[in-house]
Amino acid sequence: MVVGPEAAGSLLVGSVVRTSVDIGHSGDEDAEIHARIAGVVTGMAGAVIFIAGLTRLGFLDSVLSRPFLRGFISAIGFVILVDQLIPEMGLTDQAKRVGGISHGSSVDKIVFLVEHVHSAHGLTTAVSFASFAIIMVCRSLKRRLQPRFPSVAYIPDRFIVVALSAVFTWALRWDKQGLEILGDVKSSTGSPFPFHWPFVPSYMKHVREAMSTSFLIALLGFFESSVAAKALSGGEGKTGEGLQGMTLSANRELIALGVANLVGGCFMALPAFGGYGRSKVNASTGGRAPMSSIFLSLITIICVLFLLPYFYYLPKGVLSAMVSVVAYSLIEECPHDIKFFIRIRGVSELMLMFLIFGATIFYSLPLGVALGMGLSILSLIRHATKPRIQILGKVPDTSIFENAEDNPRNLEFIEGCLIVKIPEPLTFANTGDLKNRLSRLEATGSTNAHPALPRIRPKEHNKNIIFDVHGVTALDGSGTQVLTEIVEGYIDRGVRVFFCRVPAKGTPIYTLFEKSGIVETCGGPDHFVGSVEEALKMTELDNADNWYTNHPNEEEAA
Repeated sequence: MVVGPEAAGSLLVGSVVRTSVDIGHSGDEDAEIHARIAGVVTGMAGAVIFIAGLTRLGFLDSVLSRPFLRGFISAIGFVILVDQLIPEMGLTDQAKRVGGISHGSSVDKIVFLVEHVHSAHGLTTAVSFASFAIIMVCRSLKRRLQPRFPSVAYIPDRFIVVALSAVFTWALRWDKQGLEILGDVKSSTGSPFPFHWPFVPSYMKHVREAMSTSFLIALLGFFESSVAAKALSGGEGKTGEGLQGMTLSANRELIALGVANLVGGCFMALPAFGGYGRSKVNASTGGRAPMSSIFLSLITIICVLFLLPYFYYLPKGVLSAMVSVVAYSLIEECPHDIKFFIRIRGVSELMLMFLIFGATIFYSLPLGVALGMGLSILSLIRHATKPRIQILGKVPDTSIFENAEDNPRNLEFIEGCLIVKIPEPLTFANTGDLKNRLSRLEATGSTNAHPALPRIRPKEHNKNIIFDVHGVTALDGSGTQVLTEIVEGYIDRGVRVFFCRVPAKGTPIYTLFEKSGIVETCGGPDHFVGSVEEALKMTELDNADNWYTNHPNEEEAA
C-alpha cells in the first residue's frame, strides 16, 4: 500500500483546527499553530492505532458496515466538492466578508454560492472549471483505452494540467488580473521538516479538543487501509493487483500505521493511511513490493526540497479542481451500491447510508461519523444478542431434519417431541433472551410469533425436548448457567430432555455440561446421543417404559 493523507482524515483534522479557532486557542491566520495542532491530532491517532495493534485489536476492521463506509465517504466527497466551489469561483474573500460560511454546513455554503454566483470571478471560474473538465475527460479516456493500450496509464495528465496552468499564468500575467496563485511556500521555522514533539504540556488544551476526533481518524483510517490492502492483495476473493504473495495481518498493519503516524506527528504531518486510489495507481505502474513506497517517498522529498519554487504561479483554483476530482472519485461508486441494495431490498442499509449522508451535509461531519458508528455498533450488538434457535421438522421418508419455519408444509412434526436446534455458540451476549424464545417455540412453534399471541401448540407436543447443539462451538459460564436453568425447569415440569451431536467427552463444552450438572439432571450420559434419530428412539423407549410403569398388569401379561 501507498500511505498518505486521505480526504476524510484531513477534513477531520481541519474540523479540530476550526474548533481551536472558534474557541480562541489560535488565530485564523496562525499557520504554525494550525500545523502543530495537526501534528497533535496525527500523533494521537498514531498512538491509538499503535496501542490497538499491541493489544491485538485488528478484528475491529470488521465492526463498521459497508453502508456506513459508503455513506460516510460519499458525504465526505460531497462536502469537499461544495467547499472547493468557493475558491474555484473566486469567492473566498466574499465568504470571509459574509462571515460564518467557512464554518457552516454544506447546505449553508450552497445557499451562499447561489446568492453570490453573480460575484464570481470570471477568469478564476474559467481556469478552475476548464482544469476540472480536462482532468475528467482524460480520466475517462484512460479508463476506456487502458484495456487495449495499457501504456496510457503512464501519461501524467494531471501534472501536465498543473504545469501548463502555471506557464499560462506566468506568460499571460493572469495573477495581475485577479487570479489567485500559490506564491511562495516556505516553512515558518526555516526548515522544510521541522521537528516538534506533539505531547508537551503546552499542547494539552489541543489534546482535549482532539481526543474524540483522533479516535475517529484512527478507526476510519485503519478500516479504509484494511479494505484497500485486502482488495489489492486478493484477500476478498478478487485477483490482487499489488503486493502479490504477501499475507495480510491486521495487527501488523495497526502497528505499522501507528508508528508512521507517531513519527509524522513529530513533523506536524497530516494523518496518513493506506488509500485504495493511490495504491492502485502504484500497482498499475508496476509497484509490487514495499520498496515502491520508499521510492515514492524519496521522490516526494526531492520535490519539496528543490521543485516548490517552480510552482509559484500555480493557480489555487487549479489545486481546488484537483481536489474536486478526488472528491468526485469518492462519490462515483455510491450509485452502484445504491442500485445493489435496491435490487436486494436492503432497506436498512439504504436508510443507514442516507441518514449518514444527510446528517453530514445538513449539520456536520462529526455528527455524521458519530451517528453512523453508533448505528453500526447497535446493529452489531443486536445481531450478536439475538438467539437464532430453530424448531426442526423431518423431511418425509428421510432422516433429514430442517428448519420448520422455512418450509413448514413439506415437513413432518414428531408427535410429543419438540426438536430445537441451537446453531451458534452460547455466551452471555445471546443467552439473555433464550428462555423467552424457547417459551415462544413451545407455545406457537415459531420464534417470530408475537409474545402476546395465545398458545397454539398443545402442551402434549412438548413431552420431550431434543436439543441439537452441533452449532454450539463455544460455551461460557453465563451461557452454561442459563442452559442449566432451562434444563432444570423442563425436568421440574416432567419434560424429558435429550441432547444430540454434543462434542465428545473430555472436550471443554462437554466438561462444562458435566460440572454444571446438566448431564446428571437430564438422566445421565444415555440422554446424550449422536443424532436426532437416536434421540427420537430414546423418547420412544422412555415412553414405553413409562407406559409399562403405569400399567403393571399389562407388563405381566406380556
